[in-house]
Amino acid sequence: MRRQLARWRLNDLEPTTEIVVSELVGNAIRHAKGPLRLRLLRSGSLICEVYDGSLTTPRIRRATQMDEGGRGLHLVSALSRRWGTRYLDDGKCIWAEQELTPDSAHRI
Repeated sequence: MRRQLARWRLNDLEPTTEIVVSELVGNAIRHAKGPLRLRLLRSGSLICEVYDGSLTTPRIRRATQMDEGGRGLHLVSALSRRWGTRYLDDGKCIWAEQELTPDSAHRI
C-alpha cells in the first residue's frame, strides 16, 4: 500500500489509508474466510477494496468503553467519503473511498 501510494505520489493519504486498510484487512482475517485480496484504485478518488470468501454482512457495532474491538468500521466510516459492500459469487468486497486532496488529484 505504501509503495503504491508513493508511486502515485499520494504520500499525504498514507496515514489514513493505512488505518482504513488495516481495519478492513483485520476484519476480513477475524470474521471471514480466505482467500483475501487487497486492491487499490485511483481515479478521481482513492478506493481501497478488500475481497474475502465470506458472504457475511459487515456492520458497525456499538462498542462500550471496555470493549477491545468493535470500532473498526467506525474508523473506516470517519476516514472515508463513503464505504460499502459488494457481493460476488464467491464472497464479497468491502470498499472505502477517500477523497484526493486538491493538490494530489492532479498528480500522476
